[in-house]
Order: sequence, then C-alpha cells, then structure tokens
Amino acid sequence: MPQSLITVAYLAAGVLFIFSLAGLSHQKTARRGNMLGILGMALALVATTLGPGVSGYGPLLAAVAVGGAIGAVLAVRVEMTAMPQLVAILHSFVGLAAVLVGFASTLNPPPLAGTEATIHAIETVIGVFVGAITFTGSIVAFGKLQGLVRSKPLLLPGRHLLNLAAIIACVVPGVFFTQAHTPATAIVPLLAVAVVASLLGIHLVMAIGGADMPVVVSMLNSYSGWAASSAGFMLENDLLIITGALVGSSGAILSYIMCTAMNRSIVSVIFGGFGASEGAPAASGGAKPEGEVTSISVTESAALMRDAKSIVIVPGYGMAVAQAQYPLYELTKLLRDHGVTVRFAIHPVAGRLPGHMNVLLAEAKVPYDIVLEMDEINHDLPTTDLTVVIGANDIVNPSALEDPSSPIFGMPILEVWKANTCIVLKRGMASGYAGVENPLFYKPNTRMLFGDAKKTVDALLDELRQQLNVNVA
Repeated sequence: MPQSLITVAYLAAGVLFIFSLAGLSHQKTARRGNMLGILGMALALVATTLGPGVSGYGPLLAAVAVGGAIGAVLAVRVEMTAMPQLVAILHSFVGLAAVLVGFASTLNPPPLAGTEATIHAIETVIGVFVGAITFTGSIVAFGKLQGLVRSKPLLLPGRHLLNLAAIIACVVPGVFFTQAHTPATAIVPLLAVAVVASLLGIHLVMAIGGADMPVVVSMLNSYSGWAASSAGFMLENDLLIITGALVGSSGAILSYIMCTAMNRSIVSVIFGGFGASEGAPAASGGAKPEGEVTSISVTESAALMRDAKSIVIVPGYGMAVAQAQYPLYELTKLLRDHGVTVRFAIHPVAGRLPGHMNVLLAEAKVPYDIVLEMDEINHDLPTTDLTVVIGANDIVNPSALEDPSSPIFGMPILEVWKANTCIVLKRGMASGYAGVENPLFYKPNTRMLFGDAKKTVDALLDELRQQLNVNVA
C-alpha cells in the first residue's frame, strides 16, 4: 500500500476515534461511539499491516489471531462487575508494550545521527519511564480491585521523598542513555530506568486506598495513552501518536472530573495518597454513628413504594455484584405503570469504574431519561417521598457532609436521607469500600432491608404485584 494511502487511512481512523470519544460521552450515542471506535481500529490495523514496514506476515497474523481470540473470550466471559479489573489489566499491557518497544528500538536503533538521534533517545527514555509506571501500577490496581492486594493504602514514612528520589534515580541513567553511542552501552541505563520506574509505579498505587481505585484506574488510562503516544514516537507511527494523545488527554480530563466529584486533588492522585497523614491509613477515623437501626420487611417496603408518588433509586456496587438490575427494571416499570415517578440517581464514582452503573442500567433496558447524575437530582431529594439505596454505601454517607474528622469529609454525595423515607437494601451492617461506618443506617427515617440485593428485589416485585393485583402472564 502506498505511503500516501496509509496516511489517508490513519487520518480517517483518527477522525473516527474522535467521533467515538464524542459518542461515548452520552448514553444515547454510546453504542454508535463504540461502533465508530471499532471501525477506526479495524482501519488502523489493516493500514498498518499493509504498510511498507511489515514483511513477516506469518508471525503478525499469528499474533493477531491469538490476541483476537483472547479478546473474544474476555468479551464473552467477563462480567460487568469485573470490568474495572479488566480495564486495569489491559492498561498494564499498553505500558508493557511501550517498554518493550523502547528496548527493541535500542537494540535495533534507527539510522539517525546528531540532534535527531538525541531526540529519539529522549523519546525512548520517556516512553519506557511512563510505560513501566503504567505497567506495574495497573497490576497493583488490578490486584486491589480483585481483592488480591489489600485495599488499605500503604503509607510509608517520607513516601513523597521516596517518590522524588525514584524520579531522580530515573533521570540520571536517562541522561547516560541519551549520551550512549552503542546498544551495548545504552541498554544498562535504560534497564535501570525501567526497574526504578516499575518500583515507583507499585509505590504510587499502593499508597492509594481501594475506595479511590476508580480515580486511579482513570488516571492509569491516561498514563497508558501517553505510553502509547511515546511508542508512536519511537516507531514513527503518526496514528499511534494521535491515538495515544486522545486517550491520554481524555483520561486526564475524566480523572479531573472524578477528583472534583470526590473533593480530591488530582496532584495527590499523581503522586500517590490523597493527602493522608504520613504512615496513617486514609480510611480511619470519624465519629461513631449514634442511634438505633430500624429494620423493615419486604411487605412493608412494597407498601411504601405503592403509596409513594416519587421514588429515587440509588444503585451501587452491591447491585452490580448481585445482578439485581434486571428485576429492578421490572420493579421500576411496574411502579411507573402504577403512576409513581421513578428516577435513578448516579454518583460519579458509583461502582468501581466511571459509568459502571449507567452501563448496568442500560443493559437492563432502564430508560436513559430517568437516569440522572448526582448534580441533576440532589436538589429534588428533599421533596421526594422515598429513596431506595441498593448496594451503595460510601456515596450516600452523611459523614462526608457532617463529620470533619471523617476520611471522606468534603466528598460530594447523594443526600438520600433528606427524603421522607429512605430504604437501604444491604446484606449486613458492614462498612463500605472506604472502610468508613455509615450514619445513614441510624437515621430516624432510614429503614434497613437486609438480604441479597437480587433476591430482595425479586421479593419486592412479587409482593408489589400482589398488592397492586397485577397478574403475570
């Protein structure tokens, strides 16, 4: 394929990626955005495969076949609840690819000299540095989300000085690398950069608590984009540079939005640890909740739903784990047919990945127009008859507003207790992912409905049908 045609194909793919990102920003256009992204990637793969730099089609086709098969299996088998872990581990692949490209480029350097060679060397060091941090940091994030690594932050004394020392320890061999004249003399300092950056990636993510992993995954998404862009510079691939920049910038913007939603500093995300004191776990402290827990039965809960004029449902990770979104849709449909105004309230960091709850509800065919973001619905909660919290905890914790000693103080939350009545569906009284006790459970207008989310919603649906005399064909 002529280079001019490849350039046109890369340009078209880049435009498709931009439209894909635009489509993914809205629920109604997300499916179209996904299709445009798939089309752009297919076009990029075909153009790259038919490019003049590719000669060994056998190994390339084998790699594509193996990678495609793994991707197909993951797409079919991985549950939505495990999607954050999958995203994290995929980010690690991008980081590792950038590191391997850096070493390959060093062992088989392009025919450059003078300033061009120096610029290429700097690109290689930066690519390996960012790629190594992304690789190990993403693996740690995967471990925390999967429960293989403790969720509590590892806050070593003087951790910021350790991070600074690690960066300096990467800069020094990086300078030696740019001055090396042969692959033999260049490989050792580059290896030193990779090792130290890998340790830095582990430390940065280990210093962040499990409850803040959605922000970390988003930031690692940004890192993976910059790593891909660095690989594009090393390979002189324009599309990889463009695509990496799109992913890197969009991930950074999303991370900033999420940090704002959690009242966090994005700088503290980058350097590890959300402003917690040295050596002290971030998820400790806070006043002990006062009051008594009032439980409620399925029959009583169904009666409250039947008599309510307006209901706001707040889904959380517990709903995702129990796969309760399907009977919840049927419950919502039944209530709306009965004349009840039902809406869903989504916190920006509900679940363990941005948009997690939106995707689950869309999967269950919940109408887009009744799924509202926190800022759109919080002001309506004081005039709402009933709020129903399903598997959410930290995002409805009043300590964020009422307790300055709480680790989550200042985090914007859904103020569900301001409704006339609040029903919380929960297995037990355990604290949320942040490890902070929730005073919501002790509020005088809160009722606790204990049990598995899906079984409880199924029971509510059956009871409500009986109370409304609705026959199921």
